[in-house]
Amino acid sequence: MASKFRSAPRKPEAGGLRAPQPAQSAPAAGAQPAKPRAKVTRATLHEMKQRSEPIVMVTAYDHPFARIADAAGVDVLLVGDSLGMVVLGFDNTLPVTMEHMIHHTQAVARARPKAMVVADLPFMSYQVNAEEALRNAGRLVQSGGAEAVKLEGGARSRAAIEAIAGAGIPVMGHIGLTPQSVHQLGGYRVQGRDADGVEQLMQDAQSLQEAGCFALVLEAIPMAVAREITAAVRIPSIGIGAGPHCDGQVLVLHDIIGLQMDWTPKFVRRYADIAAATRAALEAFVGDVRRGDFPDRDHSYGG
Repeated sequence: MASKFRSAPRKPEAGGLRAPQPAQSAPAAGAQPAKPRAKVTRATLHEMKQRSEPIVMVTAYDHPFARIADAAGVDVLLVGDSLGMVVLGFDNTLPVTMEHMIHHTQAVARARPKAMVVADLPFMSYQVNAEEALRNAGRLVQSGGAEAVKLEGGARSRAAIEAIAGAGIPVMGHIGLTPQSVHQLGGYRVQGRDADGVEQLMQDAQSLQEAGCFALVLEAIPMAVAREITAAVRIPSIGIGAGPHCDGQVLVLHDIIGLQMDWTPKFVRRYADIAAATRAALEAFVGDVRRGDFPDRDHSYGG
């Protein structure tokens, strides 16, 4: 892999935002216009792995942020079941339902992004049997507008993956720390720290590739292990807390922009403080209203 550790993050400017960049000059006369961005598909991601071009995936749970992330050049928008904790206020992802996932996937899909839209299958939507897994995956595609689905688990999820992929629905796997198994794992712990754990991860990665997964999320595993898995499989690996040697990286959007106000994992780099900027704006609004400064004549209709 050609990926390297990034340099230390810059300090945010006042208000939590970076200083505006200078305006770019207009293209010279006769210059060719920028080529429109092509739609990202599973084939695109495989080609990116072959070229050692890093894949960028972020979570998106609604229409506005889907549009912003797509305009920024993100390759994959993940409608993650993390929405249960980030948006809905649950303590973990276990209460998230198919109805929640379809609702939020629809909002993201309405943005008509060039990025690939992947939706999580929530807890107990695919564990019962392969038929139910296929039915629920179909709902995320047919009703939600997803272009692929993601599910957690290694070899134990193979039957579900084979059924879904066999019906023509692309499947992204997810191994390492699998949040839907938080109680079985004893908390949100790094996986693959001993020889047995590493061997299990390697077997799971191979099993999911053979079952038909087109990509694989590696969460919270040592970077040396992630590097070994990435080299061993043909499909792209996308890391979160798995070091710089994966084929791509994913983070929760709210962590990136500073909207998650609780505990922040070690692997998160925050690029803005939107929570602070939003609070400052709302405090200014509250003050204007209470002082009678808003609305004024400029923000009122005449007649």
